Amino acid sequence: MDKIAICPGSFDPVTLGHIDIIERASKMFNKVIVAVMVNPNKQPSFSINERIDLLKEATTHISNLEIVSFNGLLASYAKERSAVAVVKGLRAVSDFEYEFQMALTNKKLNPDLETIFLTTSAKYMYLSSSMVKQVASFGGDISDFVPACLYDKIYSRLKGVN
Repeated sequence: MDKIAICPGSFDPVTLGHIDIIERASKMFNKVIVAVMVNPNKQPSFSINERIDLLKEATTHISNLEIVSFNGLLASYAKERSAVAVVKGLRAVSDFEYEFQMALTNKKLNPDLETIFLTTSAKYMYLSSSMVKQVASFGGDISDFVPACLYDKIYSRLKGVN
């Protein structure tokens, strides 16, 4: 039986921290679905299709991935896709409180769904898409924050947007 996990997120833009979590999840599960979420509370810098394309380009080295867009209840989507787990990266204790609430809600909605928390690698603990946007908007160097193959696309979109 295939063990399928979902790595949800907005990925706006994708960072090296995201790639780290996706790579590690891909070693734990037969298949990982990277679900690019539509968050109505955020104004994205990249369209849903652009985020999917950026993720595909940055993860060509991972063979057991599927990258899709998603809008709706994660617990329902996981059931529809026969996923056994949601994989979430945690940077700090502040991430845990929100993610723990989400995990309990998903478990209530889909009792067969587990949530796996992966602590981020120490070198990415400070890294977030919001931080990448802020640094790039002021012309700062984001080369240590985003996949090298995406640097030009991400930087050119975000530079001067503040």
